[in-house]
Amino acid sequence: MKKLLTIAALTASTFTAQAEVRINGFANLIGGITSSDESLYGYQDKISFSEESLFAIQVSGDINDKMTATGQIVARADNDYKAEFEWAYITYAANDNLSISAGRLRLPLFKYSASLDVGYSYHWVNAPKSVYDVPFNNIEGLRVDYSNYSGDWEYNLQFAAGNYYTETEEFSLEGEDVLAITAEAQNEGFKVRAVAGRNKSTFIVPALEPVFAGIEPFISAELLQDLRHKDSTGIFLGLGLEYDAYDWFISSEVTSIDSESSFLQEDIAYYVTAGMRLGKFTPSLTYEAKESDDTMKFADQVSQLPASLQGAIAVLGDVFADDEETLTLGLRYDMDTNVALKGDISKHSDNLNKSNDATLIRVGVNYVF
Repeated sequence: MKKLLTIAALTASTFTAQAEVRINGFANLIGGITSSDESLYGYQDKISFSEESLFAIQVSGDINDKMTATGQIVARADNDYKAEFEWAYITYAANDNLSISAGRLRLPLFKYSASLDVGYSYHWVNAPKSVYDVPFNNIEGLRVDYSNYSGDWEYNLQFAAGNYYTETEEFSLEGEDVLAITAEAQNEGFKVRAVAGRNKSTFIVPALEPVFAGIEPFISAELLQDLRHKDSTGIFLGLGLEYDAYDWFISSEVTSIDSESSFLQEDIAYYVTAGMRLGKFTPSLTYEAKESDDTMKFADQVSQLPASLQGAIAVLGDVFADDEETLTLGLRYDMDTNVALKGDISKHSDNLNKSNDATLIRVGVNYVF
């Protein structure tokens, strides 16, 4: 797969003199500040433009009549604007309806997966974090796209397979045997979208290793294996609905992320957003929430352990438990061709820890070229 990724990246940037090379770009300049000493999405009580700003270049070109190559380089402010390949893949167009892509590419989990980094493509300053803030978005593998019509309906089917790896200062996450199937259908202003995916994942949190080491001598190897998120089968389900009458719109997405054998609880996340288009202005209101199942996993086995061990195991689930909601009032102004100014104010409530409640004000400029 590494060889495939390298080939895709090189092909995207080295074409013959006869090839038609297309260069596009986009950028988001976003600043935010919270009230008092609160913190949200990395923003604090001093204005910062380093949390969500980015600059990107996308290069694509025809290899021949059937094949194209695409490379996307993104420099993010929270990574000191270090340029990295976000996408690097080759696409084979079998016919007008069917195409196959291979390399590093976007996993189609959400409505805005393909344009998630392109802030100009949606009305928010940034997409709702409750749903879209997942630890991985890209895979190294392949994707099959099929589109067609059935009566008044236009539909798109996508199948993706591959692997991913993500590492931060807090954790590492490796996914193997990733499979995802997406179906989307549209009839005039109404659109429905469904996605189902699975993988084998290993989730390592260094801060939790002492907990596992402390309970290991007192529990069975089988229970320890279940508690650790190692080669655990993860399931992703999603549903999206939208109605766009142009003058006004309403849409929503809901997702479920669960693992069969892991200390992580099932997470349900969703948002509902509505807005109006008044000339160049688009005011909108968005409600989003994320909740974890509060039922302890492996309760039968854990209940047979001493109380002290039960408490230690309960900590594993509590660390990543969620019960939060955010209400955002936003405004988009299409200042000129390919340039949008945006602003929003978000009220965030953490029902598990009120000290995490925060109010955030953000402004942004999104443009494409």
